[in-house]
Amino acid sequence: MNGPLIVQSDRTVLLEVAHPQAADARHELAVFAELERAPEHVHTYRITRLGLWNARAAGHAAEAMIDTLERYAKFPVPQSVSVDIRDTVARYGRLTIEREDRADAPAIANSPQEALEQLPTLVLTASDPALLAEVTRSKRIAPLLGARRSETAIELLPWARGQIKQELVKIGWPAEDLAGYTPGQPHDIALDESEWHLRDYQRAAVDSFFAQGSGVVVLPCGAGKTLVGAGAMATAKATTLILVTNTVSARQWRDELLRRTSLTPDEIGEYSGTVKEIRPVTIATYQILTAKRKGVYTHLSLLDALDWGLIVYDEVHLLPAPVFKLTADLQARRRLGLTATLVREDGREGDVFSLIGPKRFDAPWKEIEAQGYISPAACYEVRIDLPHSDRLEYAASSDDDRYRLAATSPAKTPVVRDLIAKHPGEQVLVIGQYIDQLDDLAAQLDAPEITGATPVDERERLYQAFRTGEIDVLVVSKVANFSVDLPDATVAIQVSGSFGSRQEEAQRLGRLLRPNKDGVPASFYTLVTRDTVDQDFAQNRQRFLAEQGYAYTILDADALAAA
Repeated sequence: MNGPLIVQSDRTVLLEVAHPQAADARHELAVFAELERAPEHVHTYRITRLGLWNARAAGHAAEAMIDTLERYAKFPVPQSVSVDIRDTVARYGRLTIEREDRADAPAIANSPQEALEQLPTLVLTASDPALLAEVTRSKRIAPLLGARRSETAIELLPWARGQIKQELVKIGWPAEDLAGYTPGQPHDIALDESEWHLRDYQRAAVDSFFAQGSGVVVLPCGAGKTLVGAGAMATAKATTLILVTNTVSARQWRDELLRRTSLTPDEIGEYSGTVKEIRPVTIATYQILTAKRKGVYTHLSLLDALDWGLIVYDEVHLLPAPVFKLTADLQARRRLGLTATLVREDGREGDVFSLIGPKRFDAPWKEIEAQGYISPAACYEVRIDLPHSDRLEYAASSDDDRYRLAATSPAKTPVVRDLIAKHPGEQVLVIGQYIDQLDDLAAQLDAPEITGATPVDERERLYQAFRTGEIDVLVVSKVANFSVDLPDATVAIQVSGSFGSRQEEAQRLGRLLRPNKDGVPASFYTLVTRDTVDQDFAQNRQRFLAEQGYAYTILDADALAAA
């Protein structure tokens, strides 16, 4: 045994980065473990219950996970870890939710009571009486239950399908939902594959999703998550509600569906702050769905406007908290979550698992890169000294002010200029968090700027000018993090971010991974102020990408300027 892994009894796993087998071990470990820390030489992973259940739901067996640890271990794997993995994985599926249609239900509901009688009976079934007794004793689960059927089966209240899955995950007994889904209102949708075809992994993602009914597909930015959504729609052939992060994303979804499917403009509606269209395929923003007036969700009726056969959640890791509550009532409809990362900064991965569904398909970034479908990328962390004149102010500032002071240091501006000069003729994105910093950079670089205040039509005009090469440097705020198609961007310079957000780091690198027409490798620079909280947050931000196999090369700003 001389592998790159040290498996510890507290379920942490240490990966020796320089070991010749490190890349293979990381690839297999990422299936069921989450990277916690990623310094230069030894990365720390943690095996969690949710990670094991997601792996099991995606088709990975406990023995395969244990085999990964044993094959790459430097020392014997503690027996307690192997036992824990087997026991935890075995918990998934010991509780199931199944449906019984009511043969005596009235064909047409003439009253709320008759409508309730039309609902199928949901039954929670346990593998043994002791397990059912354990979960039914929970004070949060008992109010969701109906009549006892047997020692191993009990009815659920008709509306409780989503809520009970949430509660069962919290107490460590995830239920496998086998209750099926309403087909929804039929609507003919076909893929137009005359000039393109779904890639093998995209087809596998669609097939895996439909084999299970609902859940999450995890693919790198640029790997075609929208096409997986289109493939799912063509398989469902039903009215579809698509929820997206912003209006620009909504219009890009619309354009892609018109280009890739048989849908016509009259069949696709936009439901946003400016337009309220309900069509067989309706694309709505999360913001409009969560908008309140006098404490009431005013657009909640959209969820029942049509008999949706499929609901697609784009960038599911950004799902606003109120949408979880609304989704709990949509468990009879097929739900497809699309994301590049299941990491949520609010820690609500368990709600994605229980309400949208488990991970059904996951293609590692480096695997898709090796197939040539996303661009190779080099990541750099450029370290900058805080000017002496700002050091005393930094030392005397509060924690919140310290990050802003370090992240927006004027010393970053000449470095941005030097980096742009290193990449003549390439398309460069300058990305940041703070608007005053971006305003100053746009003025210094004489480059156009896109922020949340930029009108949607102007955003689309500038994005299109960037795509055509009319603009080669674009300064953007966090509005460009998500679902923006800029395939010719080959350089990103990140000057500031949302503190230690791992998913934001992944999304920003993702702006560069769509293959460009010249085949130029991508360069991702993060400007970090040395010996400040800016550097501390940068290390946390890089964790997810390190898990995917991306290494950051450390550069010194002074040496860069002299080169």
